[in-house]
Parts: sequence; C-alpha cells; structure tokens
Amino acid sequence: MLEYAIIAAIKVTTIIVVVLTGCAYATWLERKLLGHLQHRIGPAYAGPYGLLQPIADAVKLIFKEDIVPDRVEKVTHSLAPIISFIPAFLSFAVIPVGDTVSIFGRQIDPVISDLNIGVLFIFAVTSLGVYGIVLAGWSSGCKYSLLGGVRSSAQMISYEIAYGLSIIGVILLAGTLSMQDLVTQQSSIFDWFIFRQPLGFIIFVICGVAETNRAPFDLPEAESELVAGYLTEYSSMKYSMFFVAEYANMITVSCVVTTFFLGGWQGPLLPPILWFAIKVFLFMAFYIWIRGTLPRFRYDQLMNFGWKILFPLALLNTMLTAWIKLW
Repeated sequence: MLEYAIIAAIKVTTIIVVVLTGCAYATWLERKLLGHLQHRIGPAYAGPYGLLQPIADAVKLIFKEDIVPDRVEKVTHSLAPIISFIPAFLSFAVIPVGDTVSIFGRQIDPVISDLNIGVLFIFAVTSLGVYGIVLAGWSSGCKYSLLGGVRSSAQMISYEIAYGLSIIGVILLAGTLSMQDLVTQQSSIFDWFIFRQPLGFIIFVICGVAETNRAPFDLPEAESELVAGYLTEYSSMKYSMFFVAEYANMITVSCVVTTFFLGGWQGPLLPPILWFAIKVFLFMAFYIWIRGTLPRFRYDQLMNFGWKILFPLALLNTMLTAWIKLW
C-alpha cells in the first residue's frame, strides 16, 4: 500500500512541476512566436535568447504589492484565482503521456489514474474554471470586471454544448470513455480520429480555443472595451495565478486534442513521451499563431457563431456518426 502511495505521489509531483514549468515557458514561447509573426525579436535580454524572462517575470510579480480595492468582496476576490487555478491542473490526472515503462522491474503506467470515465472527468473538471472568472468579475466591485465575468458565463453556455457534442463521434467509434483506450485504438496514423472525425476535430479545436478565453474569443478580457475585464482589479500573485491557469488550460486542451484526435503518444522510432510532447508543442504553436492572425470576435458574433453554426454542425456530426455506426 505504501509503495503505491509513493508512486502516486511521485507522479503527482512530476506532473505539477512539468506543468508549472510548461506554463512559465509557454509565456516565453508565445512572446517569441508573436515577435517573429510581427517582425520583432521578443524577449532577448534576460538570459540567452531571453530564456530567463519567465523567471524574471515571476520574481517581479512576487514582489509587487498586492493592491485590494476597498469595494471588493474580499473572500471571494481572493478565492477566485484559486478556483481558476486548481481545475486547470486536475485534468492531468487522467491524461496518458506515454506507454507503460519498466522501472526497477516494476511496470509503471505514466498516468496518475486511468479512469474508465476519463473523458467525462476531463469535461467536468475543465468546465469548473469559468466559475473563477465569473466570481472574480462579480467580487471586484467594478463594472468592467463584472461585464467580463458575465461575458465569460454567456460565452461558456454558447460553445459548451457544441464542445461536448464534438467528442461524441469519437466515443461512438471507440466505444470507450477511457483516455488510455482511446490512444491504444489509434496505433496507426490512419486510425487517428482526426481522419475519421474531421468535422468533430474542427469543432473541438474551435471550442477548445473558446474554452481557454484565447483570441479570437478573449471577450472576458477585451482590453479595447473592458480595460482588462475580470482581471482589472487584480495585481501581484493573484493576477499571475489567472495567467498560470490560462496557460495550464492551453496545455490541457493541447494534451486532450493530442489524445482524442492525434494518436496520443503513438508514433514510430521516437520514445512515446517524446511523440506526445511534440504533438502538444505543435498544437500550442497553433494556439499562438491563431492569436497573432485573427481579430477578436464581437460579442454578438460569438453568440451567433456558437448557437447558429457550431451547435448545428456538432449535432449533425453526432447524428451522421451514429447512423454510420449503426449501418
């Protein structure tokens, strides 16, 4: 029993360290890629190629004064960043990052918990992050923050149904809700669900970008309209926790897309965990490319897009997949 507890603790610690490091250097990657897209160099002075910039940013934020306006609801205002932060990390409990490996004669499965309802767990956990944004907007006592929080809740309702329906086709074809089983069924590149569910993949990616409040769906922040939206009254480490949660959610969506549609850790020649990391990295680069390319949607455009385009297409994809499966 103690042995299993120690192995689980090592897995959890490793995941937390890797994800936190990934979040820090995702900020560096984004600034570098956006710099190249916009014909500038990005971070270049803190360490070689600016590689120490995330550490410099962290030190700066730690030592900044935590300013809390008098009009905020203090308890909720302090809890909101934590509520956004924690669900972003819980998703990694069921994401398989590699094949089973042998360490000191014992077979170790590189996933914290291979739940037979792993897909449902992912959707349940990732949906909780919006509460942090809504509570941050409500508790700040600022009209811009409140509008950002309300936008986030309305945005979630408009795409969440299509988000869930987009994966139903994969579940129907795979016949399982286990993340590990989804990967094992994609042993060949021709078995990847991106080729068997192309419409579901496109809808899932669009909704995944909206899930993380990234451009062109960054309406809860919308600097040109709402100053910074739900973040307006936050500073110091509370401010940074929202951004750690955002980048952790980006990594989560990249991992889930890799697992659902891109074969997970499956691939020739290279170690499985390296294949998984490459696919996640490429999808993160796609995330950043989208931000540097597309303008922000208007609020009414997002609502129309979610309800009048994404939802009918996701429903159609589900019905066609079910018909083909039965036929």
